Amino acid sequence: MSLINKKCVPCEKGTKAFTKEQVEEGLKQLVLWKVIDDSHLKKVYTFPDFKMAWAFVNEVADLAESEGHHPDILLSWGKVVITLFTHSVKGLTENDFILAAKIDQL
Repeated sequence: MSLINKKCVPCEKGTKAFTKEQVEEGLKQLVLWKVIDDSHLKKVYTFPDFKMAWAFVNEVADLAESEGHHPDILLSWGKVVITLFTHSVKGLTENDFILAAKIDQL
């Protein structure tokens, strides 16, 4: 099933972070996302001005709330940096890849 057709689910006790192999497989379904320190997904989006970047951040916030999974967001003039990881496992899980794919659809 495609990532955009999945829903983020709360991590259950004992959930493990993805292995390097699982991360590599997940990246195949994303566009231009980078893995940072084997534990975070990161992508930079550019916009022609601050207002459009801000509007994108608001859309990401609404999506994050509906998925129950929240990224770190850095907003600056014409640029938004999204960083994803699952705090409870201190690494990446399927939720991070699901949210990344859905953010790209905005």
